[in-house]
Amino acid sequence: MTFKVYIPARYASSRLPGKPLLPLAGRSIIQHVYENARLSGATDVVIATDDDRISQAANEFGANVVHTHSTHLSGTDRIAEAVTSRGESDDTIIVNVQGDEPQLPAAVIRQVAGIMQSNADIDIASVCEPIDHVHEINDPNIVKVVRACDQRALYFSRAPIPHARDAEESNLAHYRRHVGIYAYRVHYLRQFVDAPAGALEQLERLEQLRALALNATIIVADAIAACGIGIDTREDYERALNHWKPNE
Repeated sequence: MTFKVYIPARYASSRLPGKPLLPLAGRSIIQHVYENARLSGATDVVIATDDDRISQAANEFGANVVHTHSTHLSGTDRIAEAVTSRGESDDTIIVNVQGDEPQLPAAVIRQVAGIMQSNADIDIASVCEPIDHVHEINDPNIVKVVRACDQRALYFSRAPIPHARDAEESNLAHYRRHVGIYAYRVHYLRQFVDAPAGALEQLERLEQLRALALNATIIVADAIAACGIGIDTREDYERALNHWKPNE
């Protein structure tokens, strides 16, 4: 199986500025992400960023870096520019690994690439995992996904979906957290970024809703390994520090 990993990273995060370079167990967050991606079996791992500080840090730990424009609204747009600048062919499988997922296992990166490799008729592959705590259902920073029986995504939302109309307490078995990893072929990536953002995407601030509005087939499999903590906020970072502390 042949695939490449692209990691979009920006410094100017509104909720946690500079987070790719925050230290975690002796390495920066972005270095953890890069090293996990290298273990996935990808033929190439590329960091796409608009920030010189991230570029410098990535060069120091030996990563391939593509410097992109600062005007991109999403990591997918950033990857699309990097893919084009490196001349990737239309049928190349690209795995988009977010630069704030330092615990995302190499096995899951390879899993989503394998789904794309085995299914020529789908547009995007991703994964989800169970929600373990009731409070996470109502947390807008945790994106929920509802799937069909064949694991095809029906909808993604920051709201608690599905809604338990009659239950006094939501049954956790019905809820899945969507993990921010995507695999697609270059030709679909270009089609996606050329399309305008739809109303639902703008309302929820979830770019995968653009793909659904375009009638894309998105397979969201159960992750074969625990995906860990994605770092969006200061609270997420503190939780990650506590998780890694015993390993320091």
